[in-house]
Amino acid sequence: MSAAVAWPDGARSAACLTFDLDADEVWLAEVPNAARRPGVLSQGVYGPNVAVPLLLEVLGRYGVAATFFVPGRVAERYPEAVRAVLDAGHEVAHHGYTHRAPASLTAQEEEEELARGIAVLRETHGVTVRGYRAPSWDVSVRTVELLQRYGLAYSSNLMADFRPYRHTGSDVVELPVHWTLDDAAHFWFGQTAWTRKLATNEEAGAIWRAEAAGIDRLGGLCVHTFHPQLIGRPGRLELFEDIVRAVAEAEGVWAATAAQVADWVRGGG
Repeated sequence: MSAAVAWPDGARSAACLTFDLDADEVWLAEVPNAARRPGVLSQGVYGPNVAVPLLLEVLGRYGVAATFFVPGRVAERYPEAVRAVLDAGHEVAHHGYTHRAPASLTAQEEEEELARGIAVLRETHGVTVRGYRAPSWDVSVRTVELLQRYGLAYSSNLMADFRPYRHTGSDVVELPVHWTLDDAAHFWFGQTAWTRKLATNEEAGAIWRAEAAGIDRLGGLCVHTFHPQLIGRPGRLELFEDIVRAVAEAEGVWAATAAQVADWVRGGG
């Protein structure tokens, strides 16, 4: 277990609101023949085209800066959505070039994905990425060394703690995640999962509030992971606003982007 973090200005704990802006890339990269299935892809198209503006409005209303992890191919296909995120003052970070998990790739393929994603975000939007989240959080044994070599400051993929920590022998900071705080665990549904029950807002909200309260008591970092196509549905916007409001108004909780947290930890916080 990592050591306790002394958060800025005497804060008790920290919170990051993060988004995986997968759009339709999650199917295009992983599902055979997805490009010929517009009904499947439409679930993801909703994310950048409809959900992102709705979510940005809520974040802006409460003055909370978030981190959006964006695959390179999404940045290429939906530049307006990525530009809107940047113009609203949020961080854009690396989420692969395609939405293929590093653990399923060869060493050469993983490095090519990392390098190409960095290049695309720089070339399309002028972004110098600071951090990385693997598709499906499924990193390989090579990933941290690659991030160090390419100069990235943080990873947000592992579940070994509820506090940030430096990887052994590396400058890369890990910002831990967990399925408990991921909306996909509660709301993901599609043609290949018809038997699955969708959680109600009340069920998901109770789980998120309990986990956030526990992390706060123990002085950790609460990393919420949202997918615009899921949390940005009309019936879930009120639930999302509840989370944003709680982060913005909680006394003793430092609300920050992933890069801000990583910089604080790297600086000895």
